Amino acid sequence: MPIRIPDSLPARAVLESENIFVMTEFRAMHQDIRPLNVLILNLMPTKIVTETQLLRKLSNSPLQVHVELLQTASHTSQNTDADHLSSFYTTFDQIKDKRYDGMIITGAPVENLDFADVDYWDELCQIMEWTKTHVHSTLHICWGAQAGLYYHYGIPKYSLDEKLFGVFPHKALKVQSPLFRGFDDEFFVPHSRYTENRAEDILARPELELLSVSPQAGVFAVKSEDNRRFFITGHPEYDPDTLANEYFRDINKGLDIQVPDNYFPDNDPKKAPVVRWRSAAQLFYSNWLNYYVYQTTPYDLRTLK
Repeated sequence: MPIRIPDSLPARAVLESENIFVMTEFRAMHQDIRPLNVLILNLMPTKIVTETQLLRKLSNSPLQVHVELLQTASHTSQNTDADHLSSFYTTFDQIKDKRYDGMIITGAPVENLDFADVDYWDELCQIMEWTKTHVHSTLHICWGAQAGLYYHYGIPKYSLDEKLFGVFPHKALKVQSPLFRGFDDEFFVPHSRYTENRAEDILARPELELLSVSPQAGVFAVKSEDNRRFFITGHPEYDPDTLANEYFRDINKGLDIQVPDNYFPDNDPKKAPVVRWRSAAQLFYSNWLNYYVYQTTPYDLRTLK
């Protein structure tokens, strides 16, 4: 959250030059405040785990956030109890006339399929089109980012020779971006995927900004020029044991899977993972929620365009 200071205080210019968010008395007096309405389209099979991870990040903020959970109607989850879905999730037909300050579209374990071969692709396209007029700022994660970049901008995804799996160092290309306020020069993010987007495709689209990359993991963060759409290819929200659970699951299936990079001490799966990404993850979600949702969303969502 910002600090509130007099408009003419000399420290204002210094703090703003250091990328510290300050709010003048004039702006503070003219703010209208209400809870933020955020919709989460949860495409992951382990819905309870994913919703818990995301809610943990969204909740660690002074902002009051009202969250709704959305599932696809064209795909039935096989890994989540039906009572849980009927109690806590809605479908697009039920909310399509509503408007939201923010939305999160999660990843899904379908990245090796062509987009058109995903059984809920048509429904997802309908939802992504709807976000243009009914959501102020949408955050796409992992496969959700690849799907969004392809649908909105025609950016393709490419298969990797082997799974990108581990916790990798990143840097912000635009260090003054509010999205990376408070970040260290190098920060870590978990990745778990078989496909990638390429920087040259992003840079070829003037309406997109490449915000962050990793030497090993490649493109990480992209946003639209108008700040209405964000795309990240990793999982800052992952729990300490998420990659371990994926690793041991695949080992038990007899799959040929490498030990996650930069995760287990000495690359020894018998040792507890080292968490390197927790603080950057919290900053990331807090910054998106504060600077690109709360600070810019219209007070009356009916005026959203």
